[in-house]
Amino acid sequence: MHGDEQHWVDEAIQTNWVSTIGANINSIEKTAAELLGCKYAVALSCGTASLHLATKLAGETLYGRARPDEGTLRGRHVFCSDMTFSASINPVAYEDGEAVFIDAEYDTWNMSPEALEKAFEMYPDTRLVVIAHLYGTPAKMEKLKQICDLHGALIVEDAAESLGAKYLLNGQWRETGALGSYGCISFNGNKIVTGSAGGMFLTDSKADADKVRKWSTQSRDNAPWYQHEEIGYNYRMSNIIAGVVRGQLPYLSEHIAQKRAIWERYKEGLKDLPVRMNPWDGRKSVPNFWLSCAIIDEDAMA
Repeated sequence: MHGDEQHWVDEAIQTNWVSTIGANINSIEKTAAELLGCKYAVALSCGTASLHLATKLAGETLYGRARPDEGTLRGRHVFCSDMTFSASINPVAYEDGEAVFIDAEYDTWNMSPEALEKAFEMYPDTRLVVIAHLYGTPAKMEKLKQICDLHGALIVEDAAESLGAKYLLNGQWRETGALGSYGCISFNGNKIVTGSAGGMFLTDSKADADKVRKWSTQSRDNAPWYQHEEIGYNYRMSNIIAGVVRGQLPYLSEHIAQKRAIWERYKEGLKDLPVRMNPWDGRKSVPNFWLSCAIIDEDAMA
């Protein structure tokens, strides 16, 4: 914490804007969109909410609006990273899809492009891929996007752990969360920028942002009375939580530098032991070093 968080929380309380509308929410949506290089950001209650609505939206885009008693994926296969937190996968089940897990590669610990291509050979009708950037390390998005484009598949990008990480795509450094069809980030208490809770949906489409914003507010229609014509959710972020995020966002670069210093200390301390720290593609990516991890060489465990 830096002190700014308390200022914006106090302002929300003193001005009586404590629910799901307010200056803090407006500010972080604008800041996040500018920071990550997308056109629209929608503040939500958690990263899982963002992943759910992104997955639901992808299903509706691909297969049409679902009946109230079924999900938008309706039994379709969805390719998912196999090394990830369960929040990446749960929304597939929420929307009645069937997750197919794609092997990770040693180079990044993320989804293997080669394994993804083989999966499309086995399930050629699949049109949705959920890609996580594990522990803050970008996946090989250039290859993964090329494969998805070839097969007409959308990408839900789980950047919950990788806020601030960068990837070189088509000659330009881009932020994770703005590389797929839809992006999702998290402000959970353990993340590199926190609101104690919270998440955000990212897109370049105003129509998609408006759709997610509506779903997240119980799908209430713009009508004089409480009118709802489709299923909705109570997924909006509070202006108080947004105040904490607002105070944190200006310090993202500082937090990344601190995380990298931790990673470097572990690497130095473990250099003479049979272990390997989180890898990444140094030519095309810069992690945010959110979590320092190591794997022990198999021979050392004999």
